[in-house]
Amino acid sequence: MNISPTRTLILLRHAKSDYPVGVQDIDRPLNERGRRDAPAAGRWLSTHTRVPDIVVRSPAVRVEQTWNRVAGELAGLPKTDIVDPRIYEASTFDLLEVISEFPEHAQTVLLIGHNPGLVDLATIFAQTAGAEAAEILADKFSTSAIAVFDVAGDWQSVRGGHLRACAIPRG
Repeated sequence: MNISPTRTLILLRHAKSDYPVGVQDIDRPLNERGRRDAPAAGRWLSTHTRVPDIVVRSPAVRVEQTWNRVAGELAGLPKTDIVDPRIYEASTFDLLEVISEFPEHAQTVLLIGHNPGLVDLATIFAQTAGAEAAEILADKFSTSAIAVFDVAGDWQSVRGGHLRACAIPRG
């Protein structure tokens, strides 16, 4: 019998952003709260997950700034950092397509993006969940929110998993 290894998918919504006048949405930076919360998200990840093999993220400035602050709190850095333009303004379908292309060697992947795509994905992806994680996800997947899923099988066919943890770290 061939048993597929359990993989970990971590979804992270970018930290709180600013709305400067005249700045396009994709170029919006983090605001003061976002600059505080992103390192808190990194500390939470460092405590509750292993260092991802790969990070896949939106090209938005607020996502890059979130990732830089999160990465500064991790015990190590992923081997691969991919900026994927499909994640910006992505639907659930778009995100599932991105996930299906993760390399097979990756056991833990961190995907950083935006709502509503991330919360929609997390909601339909959670086939089972711990009570506390489910409650946090159902309440609100706000900025800096993290959802950690255990998934079985290969990335090409995965369509759901167990929501192991969900948190909204604040700095």
